[in-house]
Amino acid sequence: MFRRALTIWLVTLALAGSPARALDANPAPFDGDLARLAEILGALHYLRDICGARDGQKWRIEMQALIDTEAPAGSERRRSLSTSFNRGYRGFQQTYRTCTPAADVVIRRYLEEGAKIAREIAARYSN
Repeated sequence: MFRRALTIWLVTLALAGSPARALDANPAPFDGDLARLAEILGALHYLRDICGARDGQKWRIEMQALIDTEAPAGSERRRSLSTSFNRGYRGFQQTYRTCTPAADVVIRRYLEEGAKIAREIAARYSN
């Protein structure tokens, strides 16, 4: 729970200090990291649910907050982040029908990776 809050806080902090990209032709240097973070959030949204975490829509809501902060409506960037989230969700939906020890390992690793990405974005790009 603490890691999730830290991750979202760090990403929000980093993105608040960087101007939103109005033009898709000017990608931010951290767009690849954001795409990976979106994919991780999608995977967590699915896996935490089947593993009984009772998070409800928290991961989807966090993703929506990230998209609203960083990608203007109708932009290619917004579509790209949504696609990454959906890829993370669907990839694990095709593999796992129930929670397994392997799914628990993926959850732990993705929480760590997401926190690391958020810390790196905040360290590199926040003012």
